[in-house]
This record gives sequence, structure tokens and C-alpha cells, in this order.
Amino acid sequence: MLMSSTGPLDERVIRRLKLRELRIFTAVAEARSMGKAATQLALSQPAVSKAIAQMEHTLGVPLLDRTKQGVEPTLYGGALLKWAVAVFDDLRQGVREIEFLADPSGGEVRIGSTEIMNTGLLPFLIDRLSFQHPRLVFTVTLAPAISLQYHDLRGRHIDLIFGRTMLPIEDEDIQTEVLFDDHLVIVAGAGNKWLRRRDIDPAELIDEPWCLPTPEGSIVEAFRAQGLKLSRHIVRSRSPHLYFAMAQTGRFLTVAPASTLRLNGKRLGLKALPVRFSIPLGPIGIVTLKNRTISPVAQLFIDCARKLAKTIAKSH
Repeated sequence: MLMSSTGPLDERVIRRLKLRELRIFTAVAEARSMGKAATQLALSQPAVSKAIAQMEHTLGVPLLDRTKQGVEPTLYGGALLKWAVAVFDDLRQGVREIEFLADPSGGEVRIGSTEIMNTGLLPFLIDRLSFQHPRLVFTVTLAPAISLQYHDLRGRHIDLIFGRTMLPIEDEDIQTEVLFDDHLVIVAGAGNKWLRRRDIDPAELIDEPWCLPTPEGSIVEAFRAQGLKLSRHIVRSRSPHLYFAMAQTGRFLTVAPASTLRLNGKRLGLKALPVRFSIPLGPIGIVTLKNRTISPVAQLFIDCARKLAKTIAKSH
């Protein structure tokens, strides 16, 4: 067992454990194959096997179980893998911070988001930041659901999640900063007949052709609360670009976040109908990992998002 007079983490073991070996181990554990890991790392398979064996000898425990299908981490290997991912993430963050300090106008921020954020808030933020810092790089990773973004965050594939948040968050390793509460408004393309009206009763719109985002439960419930039922759900989709494009034809009605309409309504060719009716969307915020240092570039994004949120909150 890995024990010493100074505690369970023997300083001698720490000195003997090489960063190169740790990188090889993470590649093997993620690929579930020494051969695949060797190819990814441009090493020979015997070199990979030797590195794993050396680590197991140093730590005094087996790290991998060999199976017919390949390899998989043991209980000890799983524990090491979790912290190895954090080690390499911290190392990358350190390198990014050094690069930023050497050149404050450059750097990369990795953002997890959903498609609806790409239609309004996120492009606005990226445009503003890239104008102020032309050498910044933005990598945006999309996920079909909010819960799936947490996997990318925990895997250190992204620096933060920006968009609609689900509250309360009970995960102990996740923290959320709410920026503002958004809501959905009914919109149509510029040529839609209803835009000629000054006031519209929601009941007048239930038989119009609708494009709705899926799942449409909150929208249907909002109408039901008014004693109304939408009759014509012609288009259902997870793609806001699709239902916004259908609305642009001038025939279809849809919904859009008020923030999207405010920032990009003109570009999207959408206008809010004069209906005294809105649908709660939920809080928009930033999600990060607790006890993880935020890079200077990610902090620039967060600060910019906070300033934008104050402006939007005042207009709601």
C-alpha cells in the first residue's frame, strides 16, 4: 500500500512519478486501448506498456485491468485518472495565463452553450470582446441539453457554461452566477399581417401556423393558463435557426427570448407582436466548476457578460 511516515502521499513517490507517464496513462484510460493510445501519442506500444508498468510499480497498485476488449481503469486507476485530468487542466490554465500576461490581447476562452444562445446573446458578447481584443480566440461547444454541458465542464473541455441555467443546482462541484431572468415573446417575420395591429388578444393567434421549439411544454402551458390551446403546431424543432427562418417567411409565428430580439431582432428579421403575453424562460447565467481557477481570458468574458446583463435587466 502507498503509505509512509509522512502520510499516504509519499514525497518519494511524487518525485518519481513523471508527468510524461501520467499523460500516457490518461491517454490509455480514455482510449481503453494501449494500441490506440500509442497511435495518438506517436509512441510504440511497448513504450506505452513500459510507462504504465513503471507507474504501477511506483504507486504499488494496479492501475489497469486487461480484458479481451482492451483495458479499463481499476478502482485505483479511476481515482488517479480523475486527478490527472485536473492536473493537466491546471497546467494548461497556467500556460494560458503566462501567454495572457505576455500578451494581454491574446488567448482562448472555451464556452459551453446551446443553440438558442448562438442566436442572440453569445454573438453579441463575442463581437464586443473581439473588437476590444482582436487576438482573442473563442471556442464554442454546443450541447443539445443543459445537463449534457456539465459533462464537458467536469471533463475540463470548456472553461464555463453560458446560457439558461436550471436552478437549484445540487451538485457540490458546480457553481452558478445568475445574470438576469429572461422570457419568451411571440414574434413574426417583417411581412406578417399581425404586425399591422396595435393590440392583439392571444386568443386571436391560436389558429395561426406555429413553429415551436421542442420540448414546447412551457409554451403550451402558458397558453393553457390563459384558457387557450394552440391548434396548429406545424413545425417542431430544436433548431432556433429553423423556426426563426420559418417566421421570416411572414406566414408563421414563433417565440424568441426577449434578449435575443433586443440584440439581434433586426439581423434575424423578427419583430415582437403587440401581444400582452410573455412566457417565463428562466435565469440566464454562467456555470463554472468550484475550486477551479478561472483563466484571465475567461474572466474577461465573464466581466463582459455581467455588464451586458445589467443593461438587459434594466430594459426588461
